Amino acid sequence: MSSYRSLRGLDWTMLLIAIAICALGILQIYSATLDTAWRSAWWKQILYLAVGLVMMWLMTRIDYHTLMGQVPLLYGASLVLLIVTPLVGRLVWGSKRWIPLGLGFKFQTSEFVKLVIVLLVARYVAELKTDRLDVRDMLKLGALVGLPFALVAAQPDLGTSLTYLPILLIGLFLGGIRWQHAAAVAALAAVLMPVGWFFLKDYQRARLETFIDPMRDPAGKGYQVIQSKIAVGAGGIWGRGATRGSQTQMRFLPVAHTDFLISAFAEEHGFVGILFVLVLYFLLLMQIVQNAQTAPDRAGMLICMGVCSLLLFHLLVNAGMAAGRMPVTGIPLPLMSYGGSSMLSVFMMLGLVNNVRLRRFVS
Repeated sequence: MSSYRSLRGLDWTMLLIAIAICALGILQIYSATLDTAWRSAWWKQILYLAVGLVMMWLMTRIDYHTLMGQVPLLYGASLVLLIVTPLVGRLVWGSKRWIPLGLGFKFQTSEFVKLVIVLLVARYVAELKTDRLDVRDMLKLGALVGLPFALVAAQPDLGTSLTYLPILLIGLFLGGIRWQHAAAVAALAAVLMPVGWFFLKDYQRARLETFIDPMRDPAGKGYQVIQSKIAVGAGGIWGRGATRGSQTQMRFLPVAHTDFLISAFAEEHGFVGILFVLVLYFLLLMQIVQNAQTAPDRAGMLICMGVCSLLLFHLLVNAGMAAGRMPVTGIPLPLMSYGGSSMLSVFMMLGLVNNVRLRRFVS
């Protein structure tokens, strides 16, 4: 495939929307970190964006069928990395999720495992050659995704591990799960959910408790949620303006450049700004769905929908967390929240979507 043909066939609409979202994120990161120890975060985010675009381009160059053929190797390497990470990783906020790379940069293994799971689910379901999944297929696929889920949750990083589930669920749905099986899975999950309480860390239990009633500890574990809701409400219709949000600039809002970036954005740009951002995300997701609809085969469709479900889950959880409608989990807002691993993994996934798109033009 020639470079000219590759460039012409890219989904430029999807790419421009993604870059626009990143630009808004960089603006808010600059504002949220002004005169803080994180004041260099905004230009690092620009660097991550540039590297992300390169990684996206590289992902389009290798036929996704070739990548799917390497899934066993990629899956095995992912498990090894997830096992090694707690042994050599750097302890940050009580969790060993990152492998230090030097010069202040670090690598979050669990972020890149998302790509492997997207390819894994797509390959498994596409190779079944059937419109109906049986119980054995469901259990096998669940176990394959469940293993990295358990390894990431043990880091502990329950938030990232939960992002693997929408990829699995969309694969089961599109693979043809029977409604009886779906009902049985939902019932089993409802029964086992209370049991999961006893496997949570103390801070994870505290997050759930303060989600139900943040005012039970307003100066402690409920502080983040309370300050986030204050920031969102303070923005009003038009917002207070960039670098003018009191909750953000006076540092009442915690980690305003990562987990609660959307809260800081809401305070400084108001309801209109948030609506504009949500419209951009909606258009981005619709572009991915369109590429799924025009995919040349079932595997390509599953890849696109796996990426779409993952990004939608990120958006719903992060926005819900900022509004106090979801527990605090540390799941970043894709393309906007500060973080190199998250930025690179999302652009690599968009590269997979473009990969599928480009294969429509290959005879």
